Amino acid sequence: MAGIKGGERRPVQMQRPRGAAWGECVSSQASKTSFRGPVLNWTKHALISLSFGGAIGLMFLMLGCALPIYNQYWPLFVLFFYILSPIPYCIARRLVDDTDAMSNACKELAIFLTTGIVVSAFGLPIVFARANLIEWGACALVLTGNTVIFATILGFFLVFGSNDDFSWQQW
Repeated sequence: MAGIKGGERRPVQMQRPRGAAWGECVSSQASKTSFRGPVLNWTKHALISLSFGGAIGLMFLMLGCALPIYNQYWPLFVLFFYILSPIPYCIARRLVDDTDAMSNACKELAIFLTTGIVVSAFGLPIVFARANLIEWGACALVLTGNTVIFATILGFFLVFGSNDDFSWQQW
């Protein structure tokens, strides 16, 4: 600490190191304090909440399949609907310019196809239960899992759907 007179303190200079993400700064002193901007903290909490919701939804689906009183794995076919549901909207977002205030046919078609996929995911366990392939209790668990998973997918697009620095289009 040569050059600092008794009790005089210098301000800590914050600088972004090479390879650091935006909003992440490290002090030039030995304490290495870090600063995270409020946007990164909010995004991190949203991502943790969405992953928790997805895990809960998949837990309900697995309970509907693997509990000893049900022991039928037919409801796992709804996993295809989980994978297929965001695809039409993602394709429409890539093809359509969002500066238009009016709705266009491509976006409407994507929403229509997504709605059909979601309704099919809710209908498949009911058809399985009516055909006596699965029990009605398993059907209820799968429908609960469907509700949680599709709410998580919707939440993902609401949180990361805007065209800013933290958009899903960046990934």
